[in-house]
Formats: sequence, C-alpha cells, structure tokens
Amino acid sequence: MSPLTSSSPVPAARPRRLGAILALMAFAVLILGIDVYIVVVALPEIGRELGFSDQTLQSVISSYAVTFGGFLLFGGRASDLLGRRRMFVLGMALFGLASLTGGLAGSPEQLIVARAVQGIGGALLFPSTLALIGTLFAEGAERNRALSVWSGAGAGGLVLGSLLGGVLTHAFGWEAIFLVNVPLAALALLLAFPLIPADGARERGRTFDLPGALAATTGTMLLVFGLIQAPEAGWGAPHIVASLLAGAALLAGFFAIERRGRDPLIPLRLLANRNLATGATVGFMQLATFGSILYFLTLYFQDEHGYDALETGLAFLLPTAFILLGSGSGGRLATRFGLRATLAVSLAVATVGAVAIALTMSADASYAALIPGLILLSIGDGVVYTAMFIAAGTGVAERDQGVASGIASTGTQVGSVVGLAVLVAVANSGGLRTGTLVAAAGIALTILVALNLRAARSGGSEPAPVPGYAGAA
Repeated sequence: MSPLTSSSPVPAARPRRLGAILALMAFAVLILGIDVYIVVVALPEIGRELGFSDQTLQSVISSYAVTFGGFLLFGGRASDLLGRRRMFVLGMALFGLASLTGGLAGSPEQLIVARAVQGIGGALLFPSTLALIGTLFAEGAERNRALSVWSGAGAGGLVLGSLLGGVLTHAFGWEAIFLVNVPLAALALLLAFPLIPADGARERGRTFDLPGALAATTGTMLLVFGLIQAPEAGWGAPHIVASLLAGAALLAGFFAIERRGRDPLIPLRLLANRNLATGATVGFMQLATFGSILYFLTLYFQDEHGYDALETGLAFLLPTAFILLGSGSGGRLATRFGLRATLAVSLAVATVGAVAIALTMSADASYAALIPGLILLSIGDGVVYTAMFIAAGTGVAERDQGVASGIASTGTQVGSVVGLAVLVAVANSGGLRTGTLVAAAGIALTILVALNLRAARSGGSEPAPVPGYAGAA
C-alpha cells in the first residue's frame, strides 16, 4: 500500500477509469513536451518585439531549463511525501499561470521570470505523472503499455512543439506559443480532481529533507546555468567557472547530507537498483544526442535552406509521426523481447539514422534525401524514450516511485543541457555535419550502457527485480 494514501489505489480504480487517468497523464506530458521546442522557432520574433539583445535572447530558453532541471528531484520526492495528485495540480496550475504571464509579458524581464516559474511548474508536474503511472499500473506488461502511451505523448510533443511553434507564430504572433497553454492547463486541472485518486494522509515519521532539497536544487540549477551559458560566454569566463564549481560543490555536499540523513531526498538504497541507474544514464545520453540533433536540424532548415518558422515546423511532421510510432511500440517490444535487447537494437537503429542524416546535410541536399535517416532516427528514439522510463521504474517500491521519476527525468534534462553545450561547440568548429556525426557516436556508445541492464527473468521479458524493491512498499 502506498504510504501516501489510506488505501491502495489500484483496486479502487476501475479499468475504464485507469484508461482515463492514463489519457490525462499523457495529455499533461504532451503539454510539457511541446513547450520544450515551441519557443525555439519563435525566438527571432520574441527578440525583435520585446527588445532582447543577441546576448540575452538565449535566456528565454535557459531560464526555463535551469529551474526545470533544478527542481525535478524536489518535485519527485514531494510527490512521494506530499501526494501525487497534489503535486500534479500544483505543477499544472503554476505552469498555466506562468504561461499566461509569459504571453502578456511586455518586457524581457517579465518573460524571463515567467519562463522560470514555468520551469518550476513543469518540474513538479512531470515526475508526478510518471509516479502515478508507476503506482497505478502493475509492473510488467500493464505498466509497459501505459508507459508507451505516456512516453509517446511526451516524445511526440518534443518534435510537435517545433511544428506548433511555427504555425502559431506565423498565424498569431509569438504570444500565442504561451497563451495556447492556458486553456490546455485549465482543462487538465478540471479533469484532475474527478479522475486522479485523492491523496491520503502523510505517512507518520517521514520528513522532507529540506537541506538535501536545497543543496540538490541549487547545485543542479548552478550546474545547468553554467553549461547553458558556457558556449556563448566562454568556458573560462569567471561567472561560468564560479557557477560550475559552486554547483559541483553543492552536489557533493548533497550526497554527504544524504548519507547522514534519516529520511533523505534520495534514499541511497535506490542507487543499488541497477535498472534505475541504467535507465537514468540512457536518458541522459539520449537527450544529449537526439536533442542536439533536433537543434542542428532546426539550424540546418533555417540557415542552409532558408525555411521560415512555419516551414521549419512542417519539416518536423515526418519525425513526429515516426517518434509516435516508436514510442507506441516500445512497451510491447520490451514486454516481448526484454528491455536490454529492445534498448540495444533501437539504439543501433537510431545510430544508423543519425549517420545517414549527417551524410546528407549539405546546402544543396533536398529534404527528401533526409527522409531515410529521419525515419530510422525517429523510430529508434521513440522506442528508447519508452524503454528507458520502463527501466527506471522497474523494481522500485511504490513509496519511491516519485523520487525514481525525479532521478530519471533529471538525467534527461541535464543530458540535454550537457549535450548541447558539448555538441554546439563541436558544430561551431567543425560544422553541423560533424556535430551530428559526434552525436551519432554518442548514441552508439549508449548501447554499451543499455547492456548493463539486468537480464530478463526466465520465461519473462522484464529485468529481474532488485531484492527489497519489488512490489508495493
């Protein structure tokens, strides 16, 4: 039984209601996924209309990334201790209000603050959706199917954001990319109360690790900030060096706090779960590589072929469709063939796709020449996105599903930042093709990480559970 509820939520939720809950979780993560890239294609217009300088325009992206990445662990643990429905509602409300504020912003400062609050809302919301799936759906085939739907929505949203950003900016102006979130968030909030099981009383004797939360959140934010700003400011810039060193010191202090804490933010016993560690590492590598390739493609379409915002968005229709196909198949493939084999093969497919894209990147190449690589990369990425989250929740007790979700999602967020920082530097010196080839090499290396997953049980397809973790708490 979950320590946060008075009764187990699984028997209380009928299959039809479980389907509605899953649809709501997918809808929520779709909104978050769209928001990652919807802003990118609108940046030039935002800069012109609000008076951003070339040096400050990137802060529209980084202000969201810093707070989102910094608060994910906090959000995951808060969902375990304070209630998953409560965190879902709070996160969605913050996200919607910040979106409204962003759409009405009249100055760079107002928009940057709105984006930072958006990131906090997203960091509370994202792990709560994953934790609800981890606790409401039984581990194995049932949860795999649910995570296929959830991850398909999230992964599809990542690419769909580029399309919607172009369409909305072209038709209504940059404000629309923020204001569109308001009715979507309102709808999700209206559905949350009748659909998501109510949170019960908190488990007695459990406390929130405030020192650990402060150290982890501040340290991650400083690290993410330094990595985002370093490519432009220079790795030797005093404020970059100070940010990275302070972030590393705080994270080192965080682990010291966790070793001594009675009820730590991250129970160190979770680190013994090889599947969680492997899933989080795969997530880190995937977003570092695939996320960077999406960025390179955006630059390629706009700089090499002169696409406007709408044309750039339309160019991402094809990969969106195949990411959805891959994500929707990921759970079924993991159930049938096992997580280790599914991840290894899908990463190999994605590697071939990334190499094919790199080799066709030239000023005179047509969009059609990119299609084979886009298909392979997108299918592989979709399967990986589903399978890595299945791995991260496998063998984790119900009481720790929230923090496990926070660990996995923090890995993906930090990975996207590290990947961009490194691969943009590579692309700046060697070109987009070189940057994409290095990203392909990173995808190939991830295969070795995926092979660290525990072998499937005999007669089954899931990794063997870690002793002391299987089942409910």
